[in-house]
Amino acid sequence: MTKRVCIIGAGPSGLAQMRAFQSAAVAGADVPEVVCYEKQSDWGGLWNYTWRTGVDEHGNPCHGSMYRYLWSNGPKEGLEFADYTFEEHFGKPIASYPPRAVLFDYIKGRVEKAGVRDQTKFNTIVRDVRAVDGGFDVTVRDAVADAETTERFDNVIVATGHFSVPNVPEYPGFDTFNGRILHAHDFRDAREFAGKDILILGTSYSAEDIGSQCWKYGAKSITVAHRTAPMGYDWPENWQEVPKLDRVDPKTAYFIDGTSKDVDVIILCTGYKHHFPFLPDDLRLKTPNVLASDDLYKGVVYNHNPALFYLGMQDQWFTFNMFDAQAWYVRDIILDRIAVPDMAARIADVKTRQDAEAALADDYACIDYQAAYTNELVAETDYPSFDIQAASQAFYEWKKHKKKGIMTFRDHGYASPMTGTQAPAHHTPWKDALDDSLEDYLRG
Repeated sequence: MTKRVCIIGAGPSGLAQMRAFQSAAVAGADVPEVVCYEKQSDWGGLWNYTWRTGVDEHGNPCHGSMYRYLWSNGPKEGLEFADYTFEEHFGKPIASYPPRAVLFDYIKGRVEKAGVRDQTKFNTIVRDVRAVDGGFDVTVRDAVADAETTERFDNVIVATGHFSVPNVPEYPGFDTFNGRILHAHDFRDAREFAGKDILILGTSYSAEDIGSQCWKYGAKSITVAHRTAPMGYDWPENWQEVPKLDRVDPKTAYFIDGTSKDVDVIILCTGYKHHFPFLPDDLRLKTPNVLASDDLYKGVVYNHNPALFYLGMQDQWFTFNMFDAQAWYVRDIILDRIAVPDMAARIADVKTRQDAEAALADDYACIDYQAAYTNELVAETDYPSFDIQAASQAFYEWKKHKKKGIMTFRDHGYASPMTGTQAPAHHTPWKDALDDSLEDYLRG
């Protein structure tokens, strides 16, 4: 095959795409030349931890939003690869909420087994993508060689994720606050905030988890300000939820209900932007963080240029195995196994999905919606089918366990949708497990 395919980003979505093509090649298919550009020095995307914030070693914006001591905030049974189980990788069943190092090892294990690392050009940032003559000219800079090149591709697959460019609001008084202000993107180590009074803005998973990490590692107090509604969990005694922040002075935060709190640190857990500075307007996806993204047929094909694809741009309950389903589907379009319909049909597909999302009643309905979407894509390819209802069941139980105990939900275990094996309990309750290393996690 003479086609050339460019993948931008070697995180879980980009790795899924490389694995999809490799799977087809092993089965005897004639596949395109695949080139993956990754701005970091290793693959894994956000799971590739760095201590750096602001800019990386080459002066480019730091991609990573990963922090030390992060443990999965959802059950691993909801993200397990259908073609590479946790048991296969680790040689035994493991508990349901692994820390970062364990998940990173698992992600790497599959693509190392597949032998696709030579398709990836590391320390290479994509500078510009242009649609030209039915294909694309992709300009990249090799940061090590300090050299810029432009190559022609038939297809481009954007797999850069959407949790690396922070949304940073400003409140009155931020410029004179005497403590530290940072976005979750720049949070790295909860130990830095031991003994501190912390204010968190936001009610997302970042707010919940960063607050929990700071509590676990000895913060004096945690105050979470919300714009619409509190998270409403049974928080520890030194944790309070308050209405929206109004303003701050050099040491005090004031909220719209008239209350106030002296704080040392303000952490902005205010979300991320879909941000693609390397794409011109005619190729750039513009969408909020929703389950049914704007302008993406089947959630992956860019309506305005169906030779361009986006992976993992949805709000996410499912992750790794949904990225797989998307990657296998994109692969089969490129291999001419699946036909993309005309523009009218593509637009109708997006509207149907968005109307269905608008009718969802609660989080459980959202889980089912994304499960059905993942299953839809799996059914149209040769990706191994799996018990997606079992994965959904793990999410249902996870939500119930969080409601019952926000600091104890990670102590529960669930059955693998791939093997049926029940996850064992971890050797140490999460709140007492201060070592997040791979070695400590797997001992015993």
